[in-house]
Amino acid sequence: MSGLDPALTQDILSAVDSGFAAQVAFTQDLVRFPSLRGQEHTAQDFVFRQLQARGLAMDRWAIDVSVIENHPGFSPVKVPYDNAINVVGTHRPRDETGKSLILNGHVDVVPPGPQDMWTRPPFDPHIEDDWMYGRGAADMKAGLAANIFALDALKSLGFQPAATVHVQSVTEEECTGNGALSALVRGYRADAAIIPEPEDDKLVRANVGVIWFCLHVRGLPVHVREAGSGMNAIEAMYDVIKALRGLEARWNERKAAHRFFEDLDHPINFNVGKIEGGDWASSVPAWCRADCRIAIYPGVDPRRAAEEIEQAVREAARAHPYLSNNPPQVEWNGFFAEGYVLEEGSEAEQTLGRAHATAYGSSLESFVTPGYLDGRVFVLYDDCPCLVYGPYSENIHGFDERVSLSSVKRVTGSIALFIAEWCGLERAAPGGR
Repeated sequence: MSGLDPALTQDILSAVDSGFAAQVAFTQDLVRFPSLRGQEHTAQDFVFRQLQARGLAMDRWAIDVSVIENHPGFSPVKVPYDNAINVVGTHRPRDETGKSLILNGHVDVVPPGPQDMWTRPPFDPHIEDDWMYGRGAADMKAGLAANIFALDALKSLGFQPAATVHVQSVTEEECTGNGALSALVRGYRADAAIIPEPEDDKLVRANVGVIWFCLHVRGLPVHVREAGSGMNAIEAMYDVIKALRGLEARWNERKAAHRFFEDLDHPINFNVGKIEGGDWASSVPAWCRADCRIAIYPGVDPRRAAEEIEQAVREAARAHPYLSNNPPQVEWNGFFAEGYVLEEGSEAEQTLGRAHATAYGSSLESFVTPGYLDGRVFVLYDDCPCLVYGPYSENIHGFDERVSLSSVKRVTGSIALFIAEWCGLERAAPGGR
């Protein structure tokens, strides 16, 4: 049960229920913004206006690489950040009697892929039974809305948090993690953080780090009638990829040495996410580029992992008759992020456990995920317990992404109960928080 008064607990859950239709409409509005990389600013304008209308003190800025590039959590970036806008709305109480909190979410989404492979257009959110469909509906605009509407539920009862609360909407979660890092470097800190990622009603105990890189292979172009005298860069890339598959297997064999990952079937995943090369069907391709992603265990320095990647590429080149004299190049161009472990038993986790038990009628479970999360920014670089915990979803990063609305409602209730206990409550100030 919650550590709150039972009557207040029920009032809070009822307030979440009463506001849920508006929350669903808000989430649909947010999903309609195609906040792909480089296009996040329009969605962030919407979030800014919504938080400002709720009386929060507003801050908005574009990520400045020069400010964060020397931070150990920085990931290298090759694209402009003009539209990589972060938004933070801050509630400050009349009397700071509770513990402070960051409610974090990312507004950026991954590309939808061929739109004709979706049942409905990906940025036209629609509801069928318990599901909301749309790119970003699950990952993670429903969670971002849950943060906001958990506070709304308290306000509808005449309450506000008795502690500072920063509501963060960040970018770059899907490719570098530099958005959350920029907010930290800007000075946003708290006693705990919640990130309602789509985690199937569970708490993330640990997750991997991630490295992104590009492989560049050069070939020798000739007319296809003389193909044997040239070198096909695309085919040569196969040998480099095969070598990295071997590295992936060796890293997976090390899982027993990493706490919480021992029982995972395949914690380290290597992915060739994009490949392109050549200029003409009748010419042996002179070039090939492959964009890759690989995971690393918590505690592994990305720089050491990068050295192993480069060594694997060198060994593949040495065994190749052409690449041995024309070695491939490795370019680091995104995630260069360490994983993290959320230590068990913190006061914040216990508080969430009580909130979850009340909202769900069952104990909070934790699990380990082989994907990236911004939680590492809080845990590794601010010693802040970050509770990555969110609704049940299906097909994130795939076609017909969808999130369970009943799960979203329960998660919103859990967050509202957490805020009430963690931050404490005071009577809301007239006209705002």
